[in-house]
Amino acid sequence: MKNSNSAQLFEKAKNYFPGGVNSPVRAFRSVGGTPLFIDKGNGSHVWDADGNEYIDYCGSWGPLILGHANKKVLSAVEKTMYNGTSFGAPTRLENELAELILGNNPFIEKLRFVSSGTEAVMSAIRLARGFTGRNKVLKFEGCYHGHSDSLLVKAGSGLVTFGNTSSAGVPESFVNETIVVSLNNKKAIEEAFVQFNNQIACVIIEPIPANNGLLLQDKEYLQFLRDVCTKNGTLLIFDEVISGFRIGFTGAAGFYNISPDIITYGKIIGGGFPVGMYGAKKEIMSSISPEGNVYQAGTLSGNPVAMSAGIAQLTECLKPNFYKNLEDKTSKLVHGLKSFNIQHSTFNIFQIGSIFWIAFTDKNKIQCAEDIDADSMKHFRVIYHELLEKGIYLGPSGYEVGFMSEAHTDEDIDKTIKAFGEAFSKLN
Repeated sequence: MKNSNSAQLFEKAKNYFPGGVNSPVRAFRSVGGTPLFIDKGNGSHVWDADGNEYIDYCGSWGPLILGHANKKVLSAVEKTMYNGTSFGAPTRLENELAELILGNNPFIEKLRFVSSGTEAVMSAIRLARGFTGRNKVLKFEGCYHGHSDSLLVKAGSGLVTFGNTSSAGVPESFVNETIVVSLNNKKAIEEAFVQFNNQIACVIIEPIPANNGLLLQDKEYLQFLRDVCTKNGTLLIFDEVISGFRIGFTGAAGFYNISPDIITYGKIIGGGFPVGMYGAKKEIMSSISPEGNVYQAGTLSGNPVAMSAGIAQLTECLKPNFYKNLEDKTSKLVHGLKSFNIQHSTFNIFQIGSIFWIAFTDKNKIQCAEDIDADSMKHFRVIYHELLEKGIYLGPSGYEVGFMSEAHTDEDIDKTIKAFGEAFSKLN
């Protein structure tokens, strides 16, 4: 595989950006080698700066559920752009997308558009604190909620702990407002609510944790969180930046039929453009300025180009059997890859809907970050580069999940299964 152009571009980028990238995982530190600079995408395929073609299972980390350069999305965007790209004022497109979402999602009654998933979660945390009059946030090790200060905290050594910052530049005072516990541990939750009685504003969780492997939780555990939050006057936040509109139109809340107090979204509602959103019942959302006293603003919030892309994409997602067809495609890939378990007993693959995760483990269920063997990532590094050589593109980290799109074909899936079989031989 030629990569001289990507290598040259990366060397040049190092002069402009920290580590040569604008987001850390793009630097290929987890897998080694030179990052690919992507020139174009169409359908389920992307092409790099050296002209190499790949079947893409990263999909810009999830939002491209229709595939790259979808004609209906591009047509809507083009039409909108000729009328102007940004106004910093209300547009009818905001109303149209909100009506499309709220009319098909019974778990929220009002929403606020923002420009990223990180911004959505940051705003939801502030809303929870303002609504409850409490300060402390409880989060889970293994769930990622963006790079805002109070959430860049990892677990410490105790069952219930304030933890430690996972980034320089985060003041200790922020860390001391964030409680971190392990996933799938009821005892830790119960102890936290005893230890911090009437202090916890919210519990935030990815109901389908997909930023540190695919740590699928049981419905019973998520219902336990709902019940304990209700009992203690604490708001439950579902971070559905990845799972929202990906598992189904109503995301994990609909999949598990559990009503959180606040839900955050991103990725798919932008159709490939920067966007985020948070929503809740009217009573909670009435706390947001200018209606309430919780301030949140953004010049590009509700950007008309992003709104038009979202309308086009989500309209397609509402078509009959859209999500069933995506899941069926993903299941075909997963079943094909699992056929290699006979030769590779430490390989497994986990799936929910159109999300999958490749793991080198003999465990049939991984529900917390502590259950992931860091040493197993050496196998992923080998497989990753072998797959690149065979025209298969995954996210460049063994902790990242893969995504299926409507654009993937049976031919793509068959080629991917064959490529994996050949790549596995390099592990022997």
